Amino acid sequence: MSLSGILLGLINIAIVIVILILIGAVGKWILGHLGWGPPGEVERLYIALVALIALYMIVALLFGLPSLHVIGPHL
Repeated sequence: MSLSGILLGLINIAIVIVILILIGAVGKWILGHLGWGPPGEVERLYIALVALIALYMIVALLFGLPSLHVIGPHL
């Protein structure tokens, strides 16, 4: 794999992680306004899940493993 391919892959991973953290922050904000703020354990579990997704994506990028496709064509 070329250096540009790895760089683009890392940028894509960063975008996915930022989107997941943003979704968590918006969810926490909404729940906070409703008075049902999530406990700290739930927040830590969510961050751990996001970190595991990032690790999976990095390993898939570096070793050429198949990655999960959620949106878009499955070629």
